[in-house]
Amino acid sequence: MKVELDIPDSALSALRQAPAEFAACLRLMAAAKLYETGNLSQERAAELAGQSRQDFVLQLSRLGVSPFQGVEEDLGQIGSLP
Repeated sequence: MKVELDIPDSALSALRQAPAEFAACLRLMAAAKLYETGNLSQERAAELAGQSRQDFVLQLSRLGVSPFQGVEEDLGQIGSLP
């Protein structure tokens, strides 16, 4: 599937990115947010970002997003078991 966006040239200039570089960045950031909010699994988010799962996890760290979404809640439930 292809999605097209109209991005002002001034935004690309401010970011100092070429259109292809901006597109890759936008895909990564969208994938990271969708993963962070629980809307995509790590595997599917990596696919959306166009990266291997390993590379995506490294990028999550750079973006300040935990690669362990939902794990904290699972561990908390395990700790409260009788």
